[in-house]
Amino acid sequence: MATDLGELLVPYMPTIRVPRTGDRVFKSECAFSFDSPESEGGLYVCMNTFLGFGREHVERHYRKTGQSVYMHLKRHVKEKATGAAGGAIPRRRNGKVFLDLELNRDFNGEDYEYEDEAKLVIFPDHFEIPLPNIEELPALVTIACDAVLNAPSAYKKQEPESWEEEIQVSRHARSLRQLDNGVRIPPSGWKCQKCEMRENLWLNLTDGAVLCGKWFFDGSGGNGHALEHYRATNYPLAVKLDTITPDGADVYSFEEEEAVLDPHISDHLSHFGIDMLQMQKEQRMVTTQTITPGHGCYISTVLQVLFSIPDFQRMYVGNLQRIFDYSPLDPSQDFATQMAKLGHGLLSGQYAKPPMKSELIEQVMKEEYKVLNWHQQKGVSPRMLKSLVSQGHPEFSSNRQQDAHEFLLHMINQVERNSAGSENPSDAFRFLVEERIQCCQSRRVRYTQRVDYCIQLPAPIEAATNREELLAYEVKRKEAEDNMRAPPEPVRARIPFTACLQAFTEPENVPDFWSSALQAKSAGVKTSRFASFPEYLILQIKKFTFGVDWVPKKLDLAIDVPDFLDLSRMRATGLQAGEEELPDLMPPIVLPEDTRDNSMSSIDSPEIDETAVMQLAEMGFPLEACRKAVYYTGNMGPEMAFNWIIAHMEEPDFAEPLTLPSMIDPGPSTSDSPMGATPLGNSPPEESISILTSMGFPRAHSIQALKATNNNLERALDWIFTHPEEEESDALSDMADTEPNDNAFSNANSHSDSTLSPDRDTSGPRIKDGPGRYELFAFISHMGASTMSGHYVCHIKKEGRWVIYNDHKVCLSERPPKDLGYIYFYHRLSSS
Repeated sequence: MATDLGELLVPYMPTIRVPRTGDRVFKSECAFSFDSPESEGGLYVCMNTFLGFGREHVERHYRKTGQSVYMHLKRHVKEKATGAAGGAIPRRRNGKVFLDLELNRDFNGEDYEYEDEAKLVIFPDHFEIPLPNIEELPALVTIACDAVLNAPSAYKKQEPESWEEEIQVSRHARSLRQLDNGVRIPPSGWKCQKCEMRENLWLNLTDGAVLCGKWFFDGSGGNGHALEHYRATNYPLAVKLDTITPDGADVYSFEEEEAVLDPHISDHLSHFGIDMLQMQKEQRMVTTQTITPGHGCYISTVLQVLFSIPDFQRMYVGNLQRIFDYSPLDPSQDFATQMAKLGHGLLSGQYAKPPMKSELIEQVMKEEYKVLNWHQQKGVSPRMLKSLVSQGHPEFSSNRQQDAHEFLLHMINQVERNSAGSENPSDAFRFLVEERIQCCQSRRVRYTQRVDYCIQLPAPIEAATNREELLAYEVKRKEAEDNMRAPPEPVRARIPFTACLQAFTEPENVPDFWSSALQAKSAGVKTSRFASFPEYLILQIKKFTFGVDWVPKKLDLAIDVPDFLDLSRMRATGLQAGEEELPDLMPPIVLPEDTRDNSMSSIDSPEIDETAVMQLAEMGFPLEACRKAVYYTGNMGPEMAFNWIIAHMEEPDFAEPLTLPSMIDPGPSTSDSPMGATPLGNSPPEESISILTSMGFPRAHSIQALKATNNNLERALDWIFTHPEEEESDALSDMADTEPNDNAFSNANSHSDSTLSPDRDTSGPRIKDGPGRYELFAFISHMGASTMSGHYVCHIKKEGRWVIYNDHKVCLSERPPKDLGYIYFYHRLSSS
């Protein structure tokens, strides 16, 4: 028999692999469904790719790849037999077959026992070889089978590869000196102290200086002021502000010239008012209580609501077979496949079949309700989707609780990225916001539009209807605190929803406003209105804020959110008669002082950093091109000059000598040339381009916008709306003197219910404008004191009745707490 099995497996030996370090073995979940070894048909694990497939999907994988050898895993679950005295009879369990099997179960393990069964199956004849079968199988097959059976979970974080360089602890971490200068870092609103840049900011851990990092080849970065600060002070360590999490942060040592570890990072940050230890304590209290296996309640509530929307159902469940048939060889890494898998799992009822009433009564009478409860598979765990969408994200890839609003926006972004060239269900959320900015001194205005997916409504505590009750509670709480007594029963602030809308529409100050009319900084105010209304409106109540210690805190309040909402009065109106527009000028580029001095020196003999020129020339670039690159980037270093070279290599005069304009003939005014015409033009990141093109903007226009705004995605969107494509401007140029901005937004501001398709409006994003009347159909609530702790549940209106989804538990909600919601979802009412 051994010879027969050996000969049988010979043709398939080249396709049988032994899992290596880094290979993920999916032996607990199908790539296309939520079938597992405990499902009726068991699970088939490919012995080459180590992907798992249910009985319905294994044939597809065989036909697509030609892989013939699979390991079939089956777990038999049985209720323990009871003896005469009622106790469970000790029963010999099956020997070790496959371990570390993470399954979605909701039953008491002490009441059940299981037997595991494994065998090799050869397709297409379904020839089965029981395992273990050491004597009869070739050694390679035996080793491969044993490795698969004992492989760890595919969802456990892999150890770093041996070739990856390990980050070392900084030599300065233990003895770092921190100045007692009273600096406290706020939780938001940071900017570089020298150039006011708001991205790529680093906090010096010695004196608390917040400065920008250096320029990178991908277009991100700053002006290198953090490095300049080190050279002037020799303060060695800095932490990147937007990387601070309860697990640590990105720390860089200027003296050691590399990323380092700081074991005392929490103490060093607390010196500047950032309390990481408090954040960790809050999270640890809830990790074991609210995180379900493989995913958290913040994920399940968001996905449950998304798949109650017809656009998502049509896109992923309606196209299920097409998505599955055209999925890549590794469907676990395909976004559309995993969304279709989840949508089918939620909507098919296959994994949450309720028993017939008579069947339930019969089982209860036989005292076998626990067995019935076990055989009813309760819910699905989107571990494979979570693993995919959280790749590279420091927070969502962890098992800590996260903010449901942030994850919702993250999922919309993932849908945008993966819907290029196809139907995009997130179109239903997309709308345009018109922002009117007015210079308080000149009274001139500027109208711009931006894309958004969610309206964040302020919660003005001062508008509470029970202010006297709140003041009395605060007095009692303070007395109890002073006398070390138990605090009184909390009083919740009650705020009218109309007050939240009013706060959203009120003018707000614009920080660091630069008036193009005054050519200087001035006071400015901004108001926002809807330039279009989405098909599905998302409202988030801003219930969370950061304390001075950076710990997120929740405002305990109730808002009378209505079932029906009419926002028609909040539609944008555009430039009004009598209003005068601000000139279309860009602020001057802020350069370091020494660079600014150099630029004012003699033009006939410009001062060029020859060191940077030689560094570029050593890379093989023409010398004159290197000189031009350094000159046109203002002597700001080889990184920026290299970026200029990459962006201008294809130009015909790339290697010709540097020629300078005459002082007598300065050429076009710099105020008429946007950023895109400056020497800082560079090739935008492909990821940013794809995000803009997925919104319906032409690729050339997207690249132009990114170049004009230094690759800032948010500013690029504003630029697109204020700079319609040139080919459209010929017919509009005659009207530019009267209403230069209205034409760019004519489609967006129309009250038509029709969808703006890319074919009709190539210069704008795809929106589904219509009336501003809505009905509430879902909301997500949060229980707890912080976004980083507590628990999320969602309510969805189905067939006129509210249903609550609380992890795996689903039931009718007679009195849904609509006044305590965190995120609200409205669908548009028809014009009739």
